[in-house]
Amino acid sequence: MKIVGVGCGPGMLTADAVRVISGASLIYGSSRAIEIAGEIIPPGCGVHEITNYRNLRELPEEAVVLSTGDPMLAGLGYLPGEVIPGISSLQVALARLHIPMAGISIVVAHGRDHAGSLDQMSDELRRGKTVFLLADPEFDIHEAAVRARDACGTCRIVLCEELGYPDERIVIGSPDTIPVPEKDLYSLIIGNWPDR
Repeated sequence: MKIVGVGCGPGMLTADAVRVISGASLIYGSSRAIEIAGEIIPPGCGVHEITNYRNLRELPEEAVVLSTGDPMLAGLGYLPGEVIPGISSLQVALARLHIPMAGISIVVAHGRDHAGSLDQMSDELRRGKTVFLLADPEFDIHEAAVRARDACGTCRIVLCEELGYPDERIVIGSPDTIPVPEKDLYSLIIGNWPDR
C-alpha cells in the first residue's frame, strides 16, 4: 500500500505523488482528495471514496490511499506502507506569512478533544513557541483567544482558510480582534514572531 499526500489544495501535488497516482490501478481517498488528484488519475483505475476509515489497514497491497495535505500532519500516515509526502497546510501558511518553521509547535484539534488541544496550545505558547493549530467547525476560536491572551499576552492570531484554493483567506488578528472563520476548513497560527 502507498499513502500519498495530495497537498492541501489544487496544484500542490509533488512530482513523486504524480508518478505514484498516475501509475495506480486502485485508489482510495476522501472526495476532496480524489478531486485534488482527479486530473492525473489514469483511465480505468478503480477509484473508491473512503466511507469507513476503520478498515483501511485491510486494503489490498496495490492500493494507493490519497491523504489531503501531508499524510504525517493529522493524515493517514499511520497506515502501513510507503508514505509519499504532500504539501501541507502548515507549509503553505508559513510560506504565505514568511514564518520560519523552526519555532513552530503543531496542535491538532481537528476531530480531537478540544479541551486537551487548548491546554496543549497554552503550554506551547508559554514556552515561547508559535502554535500552528488545525481546527474543525466545532473548535471554539474565542476560547483559544482567551487562552492565548493568558499565555502570551498581546500575540497574533492568524486565521488561514481554504489554503491553496481560489478563495483562500488569511486574516491577521489578536486576542482582542479575533478573526472569525467563514469556512469549515481552517487553521490558526498563534504567537509572537518577528516581522519579515
